[in-house]
Amino acid sequence: MTQRIALVTGAGRGLGNAVALELARRGVHVVATSRTPGALEALDDAIRALGQEATLLPLDLTESAEIDQIGPSLYARFGRLDILVHAAATLGTLTPAHHITEHDWTQTFAVNAAAAWRLIRTAGPLLLAAQAGRAVFVTDARATHPRAFWGTYGASKAAQHNLVLAWAGETESTPLRINLVEPPPMATRLRRFAMPGEDQETLPKPAQFAPAIADLCEPGELRHGAVVRL
Repeated sequence: MTQRIALVTGAGRGLGNAVALELARRGVHVVATSRTPGALEALDDAIRALGQEATLLPLDLTESAEIDQIGPSLYARFGRLDILVHAAATLGTLTPAHHITEHDWTQTFAVNAAAAWRLIRTAGPLLLAAQAGRAVFVTDARATHPRAFWGTYGASKAAQHNLVLAWAGETESTPLRINLVEPPPMATRLRRFAMPGEDQETLPKPAQFAPAIADLCEPGELRHGAVVRL
């Protein structure tokens, strides 16, 4: 297969969904992951309407063994991986630091931090072997600007932020380009849980930022180790 292959996490809804559609629109074969099979099926219908095909991968990012199998599975099926977009995230509970529960801390870090590490381990060798491998991780302002009650979410995103930039530093001499992207507040499910009283009609839609993220996945993109604020 000569078509570029992209793995997109959190593709069932929100920003991941918008990026998956934009990549498909550009002729990329998208391997879409989400915990919700129904959301993946809706995405598949939308991609087929573009005249493209996708591969659906129902996946719970708290299940480490499932993540570890992604790289070998992609190699067995496609023999390659050109693009990784890690858009999946979970909010956890907004609560004072001394009220954080072990369960909430563990689950939030599993999705927002540990999953990034496991994706790097399982997909990194394929991206390094690609002619123009590209990896994009969605970060958040809370990763670098802590805020009261956002301790669990902010700490988990800060861990991902640090890890990705370290990986970028380790791969400077390779063709692989790795970047973080920080979108502004958007009309997403995560934002709705965080700010339940906010009118989402006043917020931009994820689709507005998908082209800029897809641009970071293009072979001609030269930025590396950057934090791209949209």
